[in-house]
Amino acid sequence: MADILILYYSRSGHVKSMAEQIGRGVESVSGCHALLRTVPAVSAVCEATEDTIPAEGHLYVTHDDLKHCDALVLGSPTRFGNMAAPLKYFIDSTSDIWLSGELAGKPAAVFTSTGSLHGGQESTLLSMMLPLMHHGMLLMGLPYSEPGLMLTDSGGTPYGPSHVAGSQNNRKLSDEEAQLCRALGKRIAQVTTKLK
Repeated sequence: MADILILYYSRSGHVKSMAEQIGRGVESVSGCHALLRTVPAVSAVCEATEDTIPAEGHLYVTHDDLKHCDALVLGSPTRFGNMAAPLKYFIDSTSDIWLSGELAGKPAAVFTSTGSLHGGQESTLLSMMLPLMHHGMLLMGLPYSEPGLMLTDSGGTPYGPSHVAGSQNNRKLSDEEAQLCRALGKRIAQVTTKLK
């Protein structure tokens, strides 16, 4: 069984919905399992702590989840053209995994959601790729053989799936956006099984 870790941060639920669609794509490939995990919010108040188990949604990620996964898909909303602080905060804590090289040679991909079409989707995806490259992961995107990349008038990039949530943050995933998420999940699962 190939375990594909889908690690994300989502404040309004859009990135979570994308993660679940990617998980569907992963599990459409025989012998692949999607493990969905999230990270806690970061507080400016030093004394603030989160429970070890979230009140709702997917469990918080652990370093063991990273060490034991066969592939990683990383997702974040866009914050000024960059990944959100909670996801970056977690990634910054993975020096032990970097030193051991436990992610080196494993497939990886990224996805994001923004409020507007030009809200920094591609720069956010690129910013999430950088630490994955430092970990020695094999980055994957979406090839233009996916017809949805040419048809969508919402989200979708060759760097990874994206979603446009709208100025009121209330747009659900379009059919094309959801399909591109599933396509990425299926693609990374297929490559992972070939490498495994």
